[in-house]
Order: sequence, then C-alpha cells, then structure tokens
Amino acid sequence: MTMTPRAMGTSVRRVDGPEKAIGCALYAADHAAVDAVHLYPVLSTVPRGRVLSVDTAAAAELPGVLCVLTSENAERMADTSDREWTVLQDRDIDFRGQIVAAVLAHSAEVARQAAGLVAVDYEEAPFRARFDEASGELFTPELLNLNHHTDTTDGDVDAGLGAAAVTVDEVYRTAMTHPNPMEPHAAVALWRPDGAAPRLTVHDTTQSVTATRANIARLIGLDEDDIEVLCPHVGGGFGSKGNSHAHLFLTVLAARAVPGRPVRFALTREQMYTLVGYRTPTVQRVRLAASAEGRLTAITHDVVQQTARYKTFGEQTAVYSRSMYAAPARRTSHRLDPLDVPVPTWMRAPGECPGSFAAEVAMDELAVACGLDPIELRLRNEPDVDPENGKPFSSRNLVACLKRGAERFAWHTRRQEPRSDLRDGWWHGTGLAACAFPTMRLRSSTATIRYRAGHYAVAIAAADLGTGARTALTQIAADALDVGVEQIELSIGDTAAGPATVGGASSGTASWGATIVDAAERFRDKYGEHPDDGDEADGTTPDNPWAEEYSMHAYGAHFAEVAVHADTGEVRVPRMLGVFAAGRILNPATARSQFLGGMTMGLSMALHEESVLDPRFGHVVNHDLAGYHVATSADVGQMDAEWIDEDDPYVNPMGAKGIGEIGIVGAAAAIANAASHATGIRVRSTPLKVEHFLGG
Repeated sequence: MTMTPRAMGTSVRRVDGPEKAIGCALYAADHAAVDAVHLYPVLSTVPRGRVLSVDTAAAAELPGVLCVLTSENAERMADTSDREWTVLQDRDIDFRGQIVAAVLAHSAEVARQAAGLVAVDYEEAPFRARFDEASGELFTPELLNLNHHTDTTDGDVDAGLGAAAVTVDEVYRTAMTHPNPMEPHAAVALWRPDGAAPRLTVHDTTQSVTATRANIARLIGLDEDDIEVLCPHVGGGFGSKGNSHAHLFLTVLAARAVPGRPVRFALTREQMYTLVGYRTPTVQRVRLAASAEGRLTAITHDVVQQTARYKTFGEQTAVYSRSMYAAPARRTSHRLDPLDVPVPTWMRAPGECPGSFAAEVAMDELAVACGLDPIELRLRNEPDVDPENGKPFSSRNLVACLKRGAERFAWHTRRQEPRSDLRDGWWHGTGLAACAFPTMRLRSSTATIRYRAGHYAVAIAAADLGTGARTALTQIAADALDVGVEQIELSIGDTAAGPATVGGASSGTASWGATIVDAAERFRDKYGEHPDDGDEADGTTPDNPWAEEYSMHAYGAHFAEVAVHADTGEVRVPRMLGVFAAGRILNPATARSQFLGGMTMGLSMALHEESVLDPRFGHVVNHDLAGYHVATSADVGQMDAEWIDEDDPYVNPMGAKGIGEIGIVGAAAAIANAASHATGIRVRSTPLKVEHFLGG
C-alpha cells in the first residue's frame, strides 16, 4: 500500500516540543526515585594485567556508603561470552578505564568520594596501544558490522589498473572520534525480589529498549517478561546508544545487590571516553584507474583499522566503494589491528562516513588528474544498476542532487585553477562530494492501536533520539488512519508495547512507520471508520516484496566553500550546502534539522574532532569537551540543506528513506576538497590542521 499523504509532508510541530521546552521531558537519569542509591565506578589505571587485590576498607567506613562491589562479591552472570558486558566477573584487565569496582552510597557525592578511597593493586602485563597499519598482528575478521563481507572482488582488477590512462593511488586517514551526545549514558535500575511484575525495571538511555531487555535477560539469567525497560526520551545517541555497554550491566548488578531500592548511574563525560565506544581510526588506500576521458576502469579500497584485543568490532569502511560508481572491476578489503584499548562501536553512519572521505577525496584527485570538473567526472561514472549486485535502483537521483546543488551554489563561477582566489589574506576555494547511505526496513517490530474517547492510542517501542521520530510517527499514524494528528496519542520507548527494532542505521522511522501502517490497516479492516471505545488491533512489520528486486539508497551532494588564512593556516567554512534525495520527506522542519545536524557533524569531523590516545598509557588524553572540540553554532557559517522531490514506492508504504546519517556522509570530503582548491595543498587526513597549510 502506498499512502496518500495528508499530515505527512507538512511541518507539524514537534509533539514533544512543549514538554522539552519547559523541562518536563524525563531522560534516563532524571527519573526521581524514592530512597535512591547512587553508583560510582572505580576504573583501572593500567591498560592490561590483573587485579591482585582491592582494599575497600576506607571506602566502606565513609558515612553513607552501603557497599563496594568487586569481582569477589558481585553476582555471577549467567552468560559471560561478551567480555565488554561481563563486568566484575573476573580479575583480568583488558584496557585502561575498565570497571574494577563500584561504590553504592546514599548520595552521588559520597559515592564518588568513596570510589577515590578504594585502593587497587595490579599485576601489569605487556600491552600495545599504538595503532599501526603495518602491525604484524593484523587479522581479517570473519564479517564486518551488519554482516558485510570483509573482502570483495568483482572483475579483473589488475587488468583495469594496468590498462588505465590515469591513476590515483593514495592513502587517506581518518582520526579516532568519540560520539558526544548531550545526554551522557545513564541507567536507573530497580530490582523487586518479591515476585511483583516486572521484577526488574530499568530506565536506560538507549536506542533500543527491546535489545536492552534481551541483553539484560541473557546476562542476568531472567525471563524477558520479568524485565521492563523504559526510555521515552534520548538526548542524542549517534550510534553509541545503539548497543548496550558495561555500565548498564553494572547498574543491574548493583540493583540486585540492594533489592527494593533504585540504583542510579550517570556516566561522567570522561568515563564516556572509555566505556561506551568510539569510531575507530582508519588508514585507507584507494586506487582509481580511469581512461583519459575519466571513465573508471578499476577501483580498489583497502582499509586497516583498530579494534580491541578482547572483543572484535570491524567497521564496514570500504563498503561505500562497492556500489557508488560504475567500474568494471573493483576490490575491497578490511584488516584489523588488535590493541589493548576499549572496543569501538557504531558512530553516526558507521562505514559510510569514514569510507566516503577517502573515496570522495580520491574522486576529486582523479578529476584534477583528468582535467575534468568534479561534477562531470561523477556524471561520467554514474551506474545504470548497482555495481555491487546488479540490481536496478529503486530510485537514484544523485545526478539531480549534483545539478541542483551546482545551480544553488553557483558552481559555474568557480575558478578552475587552485590557489587563485586570495581575499583579505584568505585563500578561498570550493569543493564538492557525493554521498549515499543504504535504505533499510528492519523487521520484528510490533505496534498496537486502541481507540478511546475520540483518540487513537498508538503504542510502539520505538526510540526518539531527539530527531523528531515521535512527531513523524504521529503523522504516519494519522494518515494511515485518515484522521488528524490531534487524534493520535503516540507512546514510545517502553518494552510493554512489544518488540521494536533499533533506532539506528537510518532505519527507525521507515521500519516503525511501516509497522504502524500495518496496524492501522488491520484496525480499519476490523472496525471501519467508526470504532467503539476499547477497540484494538495489532500490527507487525510487513515483508518488503521489493527488497530482493531493487537496490535502495538515499543519495546527496555536498558543496563547500573553504577559506584558509595565508599566514596562519586557519581553516574556516563560510558556506556549505547539502542537496539530498531521500524519498518522501515526512516533516520538512525536522528533516532540515537532521540534514543540517549531519552536515555540522561532518564539518566537526573535518576541522576539529580527534581523540588523542597516549600509547604509553593506553588512554585518550583529551577526554572532555574542553580538550575534544565539537563544532557548535560559532563554527558554522552559512549552511543550508534542501532535497529533491522523490517518489519511491518500493522502500516502504510511506515512500520515505532514512535521513539521520546521509547528512554526515561525504561532508568532510567536500571540505577537504574545497581546502585543496583554495590552497593547492592536498590534505588526505582528518581533521585538517593549521600545520597542513603552513609554508604552502
């Protein structure tokens, strides 16, 4: 079913806006609990080794301390197969900053003070914390994130490289970066041993209450029916809240140690740099081979990146190059360097974000080598079908994005030669990059619709990360039921509503919306347009009959103007434009915010963000927002986003594609390309630094 929109496509005001504006929206750590217990962890000060002893006497004597959990007295978990999650189960140390003890106290201040009194004696072991793309320990993971194949080969790559009139063969690097959502990771857990249902209630800041409940059940050895997880509001996640981390299970263990009393644990900003993951640094070798006319004959994209020794996470960095441009031959590979550091995790547009930096900067270099305009090069390599699998595209309006962006950005006024526009001591240049992100509909969600007193109560265990998903789902429900948005009462973020898929991979609204449409169709089929109070129907995520027939992606193009000071090397971005093709835009106001947010995050990646790890001690030294700069409004010049009207009936009943991550993909590459045009200096790493441009 393809829906005829009424609410969809309009800028409906955020339904949670008033609640947030007056400070009444409750986030995980805000849930005021009577007689709460506060938790503060003790973290390892060595990067590898073993705990010999933990002296808790001084901490336990502090007034207000209830107990100190260690590996000696913490509850044994039912499943210890995941070392990131099996907190306080043994004495082994895998990385600096690992949880080795935890204090429970009547106040947060006492808990923190007592944690400082816990004395831990270690047996240190040799460790390695310096990322090395030539390491003798490099290995090939079985699969990458989201089950992507590690290596791929299509066509005769060597022949394509050998027959090329023009080649680019360069190495590109992206820095380690940490997601820094405004709301730190936090959890509140209450254990009721008296048999009341649910026996365990958890407020967690998570992108999936369903996955959180399943993970807790498996590790603690409970039935899922005994657990309720709630998360109506999330203050940003960027992937880091898409999976569970050690602090959650520590909070649950603590709650089980003090039954009947809620335990609260909110991570400090510093603790987030060791306990909740990061984007791995990458070293990417890209080789492009082309004819004299700029038509690609071969692409290779080989990646080396960091992982943890105790747990493997392989980001799908080179996947971007598997389907973006037409070439008769292509090869991609991924190798991991295992270090004694925390494990990486998802961060906004995992894989596509760092992979697009290398791929799109390489394309810019190829355009220069061929003497072609960067837009023209991309037009000449536009594929008719998906190069990776041969499927037709459900829709692919990259060309329209490039042309519309060129018109809006006045690309025709661009000077062809680099380093030719000096104004008031600043070199100016312009650059562009294309972008793509897969469109997915994840299954296994359920939704319930109940009619009462003229309103439709819609319940689904979705997550709103501050993106406006709650509002978009309200609009979808209104159109599916053919009523006004004021008649929809949507509740999300509660496992009592049944299972729902994760709010990640730009799949949330598409997956949950299709589920709500299914529930609405069942409701109308059963009760018609005049239901009675109490009438109710359930729905599930339907199969997409086109999923195996078409390749489905959102596309876009970034345009950037960069100014580099001729004497100091300072880099500024006075102007940036993104044009996207992402199916039907459900809410223009919230969509524009999403696009601009992704673009700002890409600007931040290009100019600022870098987690500096000291290999002597195995920890990130700039572990706060004083030393780790995240772009804010003052860093953003003139920035705009628009979209192409796109009708794609194959992706889902709404015709919508994900927009949460497409905005960051390619953004850093556009800035790097503009900086090269401004100065004539090619920088192949993020972030761009002053020293890159000094003396040029």
